[in-house]
Amino acid sequence: MEPPILEASNKGKKKPPNFYGFHTFAEPGFPISLRGPFRDNIRQFLQECAKLEEYNVEGMPVWCTFLVLENKGLVLPLYTIEENVKKSAKPFCDPCRCAGWSNHLVSKRKYHVIIPVEDDWNKPLNEGVLDLQNHILHGLIHCNGFGHLLIINGIEGGSKLQYIIDFFSVFFCRQITVEDLSKKRKMDLRLLYGVAYGHSWFGRWGYRFFQGSFGVKEHNYTRAIDILSSLELDQIINDCCQKNGCRDVIGQIIRHYRDMSETNLTTIRDLFRFMLTLKSTDPAGRNSTTIATFTNSTEILPKIALWDRPVGKERSMKCRKFANVAAHMDSRWPVRRLQHVANVIVEALKEKRATNEVGSSGMTRQEARDAARLHIGDTGLIDHVLKAMNNVIVGNYIVRRAVNRLTRVLEYSIHDLKGGTQDDPVMIPRPMMFGKSVYFDVTYLYHNVLQCCYSESNYVKLAVQTILDSKHFVKDWPFRDEADDLLRFICQVTPNSIDLKTELTRDFSPSEYIVVPLHATMGDLKLSVQNAMRDTYCVMEQLLVTDVVEKEGVDDEEVLFGLVESGAQLRVRGSGLDWGTDLRFEGGIDTWTVKCKCGALDDDGERMVSCDICEIWQHTRCSGIEDTEVVPQLFVCEACCTSLAPPRVQQSYDFEHFPASILPRFSEVDVGILY
Repeated sequence: MEPPILEASNKGKKKPPNFYGFHTFAEPGFPISLRGPFRDNIRQFLQECAKLEEYNVEGMPVWCTFLVLENKGLVLPLYTIEENVKKSAKPFCDPCRCAGWSNHLVSKRKYHVIIPVEDDWNKPLNEGVLDLQNHILHGLIHCNGFGHLLIINGIEGGSKLQYIIDFFSVFFCRQITVEDLSKKRKMDLRLLYGVAYGHSWFGRWGYRFFQGSFGVKEHNYTRAIDILSSLELDQIINDCCQKNGCRDVIGQIIRHYRDMSETNLTTIRDLFRFMLTLKSTDPAGRNSTTIATFTNSTEILPKIALWDRPVGKERSMKCRKFANVAAHMDSRWPVRRLQHVANVIVEALKEKRATNEVGSSGMTRQEARDAARLHIGDTGLIDHVLKAMNNVIVGNYIVRRAVNRLTRVLEYSIHDLKGGTQDDPVMIPRPMMFGKSVYFDVTYLYHNVLQCCYSESNYVKLAVQTILDSKHFVKDWPFRDEADDLLRFICQVTPNSIDLKTELTRDFSPSEYIVVPLHATMGDLKLSVQNAMRDTYCVMEQLLVTDVVEKEGVDDEEVLFGLVESGAQLRVRGSGLDWGTDLRFEGGIDTWTVKCKCGALDDDGERMVSCDICEIWQHTRCSGIEDTEVVPQLFVCEACCTSLAPPRVQQSYDFEHFPASILPRFSEVDVGILY
């Protein structure tokens, strides 16, 4: 499919019917005025504002609406794909299951709203388009108005995301969820924005906390944000100094932005919020000597990195494995001997770091030489290795050589390496770099304050993890009863006693927005509810509405106006629900029980394992199984282990004797700070 060229609009001619302005598309009344429930609005939109394509995707019809970026001379397609659940290979909804909507009734249609990547704007959609991850926009909306924002990306050239995210406002959905996994420079934005603004990155568009993983509730999330955002800057400087001697680094950044601010910056929220409002001198980070990349390690680099070097010579240092360096050294000693000396030096540096909690943990060249001579007699070999020991990886450590800013003496130091490789760039912060790039400074503070300085503080560590475990957010479009000549109600089906006996396992509360004319009767209302439910849910195709509970006994010929106030919530009673169909709940036909030690009682989308005895599901993380580990073929939960082999009374167990990976994340005392 090739969209028409924009020349027509440039010549003052009227746009074709399915062409609309990109920036005004979601404004009130644009592209058309929609006043009904989503199931009706989407049909009206497709009829009046979209063109049915001549092809389909996997048997599903496709409509296209063109959005015009007039300031750029671009036309981009907005596709709408209607998926019939009964004919679908994937009738159930995984996003519903992960967002806590497993008990929602299966709706009969899903609508996929897609803006493809720019390279595909002039091409028809292909098979598998629903599984692609590179779309500019991909939203899934059930015909009952509940949906999910699956993918959101910016348009190259700087078009604002707010216009794309707000597209759902056109259809007046009921609720749209999003799983916020957004990152920038290895920073989780839900943590950064949570500390700075009290909400996730999507909070700018009205998305609020909805569902936490690992048993996290909204009050836990709110308390965690309060704890982190209230950390005082002066205390942060002192705490970071006591841990690793980096007060000058952290302090320099804080003082720089305090001097820039016209208001007093007291807490880390004040600081982050101020920094995020500033414009960086190099926003894209291109051609900049002030921006480097973090390794996977979250260890703060100490004073060793604070060199006095010209800005023009600053660059990201790359570390190489010492074994590779040794293999290319012009040496009369074999590689294995060079590696042995390097290991001895690293052990000496580890011992020095362990005994020096405050101040420099490095060793001068003479100190390193003397420490190595205790194990190696060949001083020439030691000197040869020391000459090459700079920005090299030995085992799980990075060895660096730099001039101590205070003593002006060359020192060797080690830094933990966690998952890095020989080609990983390593950040070497220098005083002159701070203040030249807001992005660099925010990234540095994020990693070195939130994830390092307080890594041993249970309450801060728990607060950080709680926010990171809060991924699901939701935006609501509240029910509107407009001042016009229509009556609107929220109608909920109340099953009869037979239906209740048939299905008792999950909550049952489907409700729909019903719109009827001002002169409608009670019989018209019942028929409208019946038709709406039949049109929306698979289990209600044979629904027969018999009564309106709040107006039981009222004749069907009675006019609603003056009898029932518009905007009221009504319950209707009926029969004929088909609980025999597999298409009952969005969570699927499988029945399983979740009961994890973190408090989770339902699937939250995180990795789980089932006990082979009680068949209860629980998180692998809470069961001591790392994400990188394979789930064991035979797994028995803690409760079943206790029941099968109860501990003897005379034995006593101390948590300190067990590795942290097999223990609950935090003690009950620690968890209590979030309540």
